[in-house]
Amino acid sequence: MNIAMNEQVSGQKKRIHPHKFTLWVGLASVIMMFAGLTSAYIVKRSAPSWITIEFPKTFWYSTVVMLASSLTMQMSLRDFKQRDMAKYRRLLTITALLGSLFVVLQFIGFGKLWKSGTTFEGSGEGQFLYIIAGLHILHVLGGVIALLIMFIKAFSAKKKNYDAVPVEVMSTYWHFVDILWLYLFVFFLTMA
Repeated sequence: MNIAMNEQVSGQKKRIHPHKFTLWVGLASVIMMFAGLTSAYIVKRSAPSWITIEFPKTFWYSTVVMLASSLTMQMSLRDFKQRDMAKYRRLLTITALLGSLFVVLQFIGFGKLWKSGTTFEGSGEGQFLYIIAGLHILHVLGGVIALLIMFIKAFSAKKKNYDAVPVEVMSTYWHFVDILWLYLFVFFLTMA
């Protein structure tokens, strides 16, 4: 009986948490969507009327901000697991602010592109660029909203909840949007 109970407990430990499983399924669909969009970009790029774009330096700054936010997110996860709630709250706040700054820098960068003549008209590079980057920005905004919800819970929790799963899910998602932006940024730089 003891052996059967140990096998059942070890089997339960190997299962992935339902929230984590749902996240991974969602991330897989996002990967497929962006793979399809970037593949279409490559195919469309061979059109003779295709115009290359020079990216403003603002995108470099936003990339540094996104990398920094990924670092602060990872540090906040570590502090949550160590139950250092003051550091966790501070780093979560910094991560949300950096995520918001990333979005602001993206809008500034795309505003500069628009003023330079990269619009939805023409050969299509502007269309692809705005759609692909716009979808990424929406994913970052979704992450910022989730961070704000976590922020509110961290500061208003009447009872102590040390369940790390929500923080782990948020951390995984945040690292994902960071890696996705790096992929897109390098993709656009090499395709320009």
